[in-house]
Amino acid sequence: MIQQLVILGATGDLTARYLLPALGALRTAGHIDERFGFTAVGREDWTDDAFRAWAADQLDRHAPDVPAERRRDIVTAARYRKADVTDPDALTAVLPHDQPVAAYLALPPSIFPATVTALYAAGTATGSTIVLEKPFGESLHDAIELNQLLSDRYPEQNVFRVDHFLAMATVLNLLGVRLANRVLEPIWNGTHIERVDIVWDESLALEGRAGYYDGVGALKDMLQNHLLQLLCLVAMEPPVSLGDRDLRDRKIDVLRSVRPLSLHDAAQRTRRARYAAGAGIPAYVDEQGVDPTHHTETFAEMLLELDNWRWPGTTFRLRTGKALRANRQEVAVHFRPVPHMPFHGDVTATPNVLRFGLEPESVSLHLTGTTTRGDVLTPLTLAATPEPADLPPYGRLLLDVLHGNPALSIRADEAEESWRVVTPVLDAWAKDLVPMEEYPAGSDGPAPR
Repeated sequence: MIQQLVILGATGDLTARYLLPALGALRTAGHIDERFGFTAVGREDWTDDAFRAWAADQLDRHAPDVPAERRRDIVTAARYRKADVTDPDALTAVLPHDQPVAAYLALPPSIFPATVTALYAAGTATGSTIVLEKPFGESLHDAIELNQLLSDRYPEQNVFRVDHFLAMATVLNLLGVRLANRVLEPIWNGTHIERVDIVWDESLALEGRAGYYDGVGALKDMLQNHLLQLLCLVAMEPPVSLGDRDLRDRKIDVLRSVRPLSLHDAAQRTRRARYAAGAGIPAYVDEQGVDPTHHTETFAEMLLELDNWRWPGTTFRLRTGKALRANRQEVAVHFRPVPHMPFHGDVTATPNVLRFGLEPESVSLHLTGTTTRGDVLTPLTLAATPEPADLPPYGRLLLDVLHGNPALSIRADEAEESWRVVTPVLDAWAKDLVPMEEYPAGSDGPAPR
């Protein structure tokens, strides 16, 4: 197990809100102990004590459930170094060289190549791992070049392209419900499932993230990585095991089976929009730090189909949006209607839906039954709340990184295939073949077509 973590770009929001709380959770659960240490690398001219004071404040704010003593353990384990992360000499001075490290790039994707090059030149001990946050590159071309750069320097098993969605408890539970229940697996196909909605709607608006978001947008921020990963888990063939090779082979099969979208298809099967003023929220173009000439979308939707034996005729709808009326974060599996209704009179049955709530975590199955009269249909819902996860998603990811288990990380070919799926959409949008719609903040999004 790796005992040294180096966070490059350690004074940002990712470290504050996710990585520090994840370390606190790992310490609380006994996965790391007093032998563990981490080096925080940033541009600020801070001392160790200044960083530790900042880290303590962030843990108090974002991880109040972590016992105070364990929070202090994490703060005490930290040291801070100011360095240019693209300068090999600067990184040589801050990297431990007597033991393997996990080098976590909590950085903008645009400087991944320069940082990877600098890390390699600085020298990392045998067994070290490189951890990259999404999005992996900014285009298919970027992803191919970055993969080549990484493969020239590090073995694939030492490269972790992380997506915390894959470590969410309900996402993992989706695999359990689907693969471990005989009642579901025989009907998990296009014969019985009409469509699958993979949705991440947020009531939150920009929340001060213009510096990142305005150069990325909803399609790259959410659909290209997070929601396509969920698509893979929903649609893949049952793997031989949940080991990294078997699981990732089946995921890549799904991405390769996505029917390519022509420019015409993209115009018909995708939507983009951004929020206008509403519900006390200013229009996106009026948010501080936004450049209206970027034409950045805050809502994106794709309708995809898979060309394989399992999923003929099933539509997969991937949707995300900001500043919407309500949070809706779920995978909803919609089954086809029954072929014959034996009840008398004008009765209809709502098709069955299996819902996996992502935040908050839940599982529910929506069925149809009858009243005591026996001839009046009524909805029935079977609901369950999964056991709370022992670790937050970033805690699970960090634990896998430290143990060298890449099952929940994204393989090189998978990263490229994800970009292949969305590249025609990006091209169609760049040519204005898909209009930029608007929706009032606080609404349900663009009006239905």
